[in-house]
Amino acid sequence: MSSQDHSIVDGVAELSFMPMQIADLDAVLKIELVSHLHPWTSGNFRDSLKVGHWAYCIRPQVDQAIKGSFLDTNVLWAYCILYPAVDELHLLNITVSPNLRKLGLGSRMMAAIEGIAAVQNIPRIILEVRPSNLAAVNLYQKLAYEQIGLRKAYYPADAITGSREDALVLAKSIKLDI
Repeated sequence: MSSQDHSIVDGVAELSFMPMQIADLDAVLKIELVSHLHPWTSGNFRDSLKVGHWAYCIRPQVDQAIKGSFLDTNVLWAYCILYPAVDELHLLNITVSPNLRKLGLGSRMMAAIEGIAAVQNIPRIILEVRPSNLAAVNLYQKLAYEQIGLRKAYYPADAITGSREDALVLAKSIKLDI
């Protein structure tokens, strides 16, 4: 990635949230498999799409595209899966490409997700996170998410031993203009 790509990704480039399609799954899985201890499978993503979860692929906007760079609109930067319930938006999966981490994309995506909740009149976002995922825990704390619970042995931790890891349940109230 060139320094020009970095500066644009850092704060100038607008994120384009495009509905995830079956055709996106190869790119999504490529990131998913290197990003998570126990990644979602193709079937997990297909099921989410089939049941109507709000699934988005995040890429640079077309007007900022630079072919052959990270600003190429064919390059997947990140993705997220959201589950809208009656009074809360459940964040099921949010993942940034390893090459683009620590550039503020996670914060910008969360701001956009909070905006989606506000527009849809959904007063709260809820999510689970592994306590061992310090980068994510720190991000959510910085964004004023508060722990509202703990799910014991929620995540698989080691397939060989069968050990499991707890999940922190975090939430944030969204200001709605009513």
